[in-house]
Amino acid sequence: MCRSIKTLRPPATPEVTDEDIRAAALQYVRKVSGFRAPAAHNREVFDQAVDAVTAATRELLDGLQIRGSAARRSPHSATP
Repeated sequence: MCRSIKTLRPPATPEVTDEDIRAAALQYVRKVSGFRAPAAHNREVFDQAVDAVTAATRELLDGLQIRGSAARRSPHSATP
């Protein structure tokens, strides 16, 4: 669906930054909404959607277990 969104899980991408995750979320919201840049009256809901998708993506990546290793932990994880 979103060809410009790259795979963010290891080992495809060993180092994932917050910027990588936000960029993927932005591309997803752009695709789903049909807006590259929303009008002023849609900006707030658009930005909220990007924030929500960013958070959901971080949660997903933090929770994934990569075959042959323990659960992936990042500096953003709540537990050590």
